Amino acid sequence: MAFISFLGRVLFVSVFVLSAWQEYNDFGNDGGSTAKALVPKFSVFTNHVTTHTGFQVPEFEIKLLVAGAIVLKGIGSLLFIFSSKIGAFLLILHQLIITPILYDFYNYDMEKKEFAQLFIKFTQNLALLGALMFFIGMKSSSIPRRTMIKKKGSKTKTV
Repeated sequence: MAFISFLGRVLFVSVFVLSAWQEYNDFGNDGGSTAKALVPKFSVFTNHVTTHTGFQVPEFEIKLLVAGAIVLKGIGSLLFIFSSKIGAFLLILHQLIITPILYDFYNYDMEKKEFAQLFIKFTQNLALLGALMFFIGMKSSSIPRRTMIKKKGSKTKTV
């Protein structure tokens, strides 16, 4: 059972590891194609946050966001494989930050093709987030193990 659990964790984090590896190989001096694709989406996201909440998102280089995502996915995946709650928390943090920025289905009309594609990817990331939360819940639940309590048997009376 322990091997199956380990294999399941490895297969689960393969999504994060493979994307982190791809982003790392493509990073370069400017953050790579991920940073280029993220610039307009992040701009729309910051405008959306500013208009609806009044909170001004601070300016920073997008390649730092990409580098942070690579680090969160890499370290989080490695720790998660070895059944660490900290790894799961790092992957949750990554999902919470990147999902609403990358998959901004809420900026498209429902009849558009992009809406359906982004919504599907958004819900898939929500499923990953839910699985990570489930893992933390399972690790946190302190189900007491059954202890074998020996009952003292009644002595038979000899006559």
